[in-house]
Amino acid sequence: MSTVLRPRSVSVVGGGVIGLSIAWRAARAGWSVRLYDPALGSGASWVAGGMLAPLSEGWPGEESVLELGSASLDRWPDFGKELEAAAGVELFTSASSLTVALDAADAEDLHTIAEWVGAQGRDLQILSRSEVRELEPMLGRGVRLGLLAVAELAVDNRLLLAALRTCAVDAGVELIEESVSDLGLLDTDQIVLTAGVASPSLWPGLPVRPVKGEILRLRARPGVTPAPGRTIRGSVHGRPAYLVPRADGIVVGATQHESGHDTQVTVAGVRDLIADAEALMPAIGEYELREASAGLRPMTPDNLPLIGRVSDRVVVATGHGRNGVLLTPVTADATVALLEGSALAEAKAADPGRFEKVAR
Repeated sequence: MSTVLRPRSVSVVGGGVIGLSIAWRAARAGWSVRLYDPALGSGASWVAGGMLAPLSEGWPGEESVLELGSASLDRWPDFGKELEAAAGVELFTSASSLTVALDAADAEDLHTIAEWVGAQGRDLQILSRSEVRELEPMLGRGVRLGLLAVAELAVDNRLLLAALRTCAVDAGVELIEESVSDLGLLDTDQIVLTAGVASPSLWPGLPVRPVKGEILRLRARPGVTPAPGRTIRGSVHGRPAYLVPRADGIVVGATQHESGHDTQVTVAGVRDLIADAEALMPAIGEYELREASAGLRPMTPDNLPLIGRVSDRVVVATGHGRNGVLLTPVTADATVALLEGSALAEAKAADPGRFEKVAR
């Protein structure tokens, strides 16, 4: 008499880019998958800028952050092309990034980043003022220096969410638009917690806190100065700023505020974003202000996510901070490996066991 094996089952709690990608990849690996979220794709993933920029954000002493981000960046071309083919969309909006310095201190920092990242085996190019102007003539004349990362990409985060949802459903994932208040009530073999800032309420002790980020979406109008051809990043009065091209305009971001679970867009936030964007690209004022929104980044104390087992039945994949979109492919691979009983070497530094208070 033959025995019919029941498919292995897993509940994924949280439906942002991380949860959707894990659900998709797990279903494709043969798991029976349920994904729980009362409002799929409505959190930080919806507000994100979509930058994939681990190299130009590198800094001496953050080797683990660079290694994990680079491992995910390396996966993005194939990961993105597969989603594009399956969902019939164009995800990539930029094929390189340019970080600019507006003062001498920032210029020195760019040299530090280029030298350190180069020593880690990754290539960044220092550009002179004239080379920056030749590459992106719409940038402000106050730019002193540039740092070009030809390997860094950007994607449209909202098209990404739609593509992941399509692929997840096509792979057999059951989408359950309900909230989960107790992981113990779920009856699947395994559980993956990907609930962002809500994760500590479902697994107490996870060192994840909300950091508010405001962002603007600008739409091009007839006759406006063209958007940059690549992602533009810089520091303005000590505030990090970026311009990410989109098919219909530019995304401008992003503020950072330790303000609990507040997601209101403030006048001061919009003012600073516009002022900083104008410092990078003076003609930005020609664009239509289409949207101002805010999301809550799930941050950890060391800027690395939490990817690992916290019990025999529960895996966490949360705390991605500003890099949720960037880290989507490597997190999906690492989490499916954990479900299968193995581990992904590149994600070792993200093991939640590095924090003593994460209870098993």
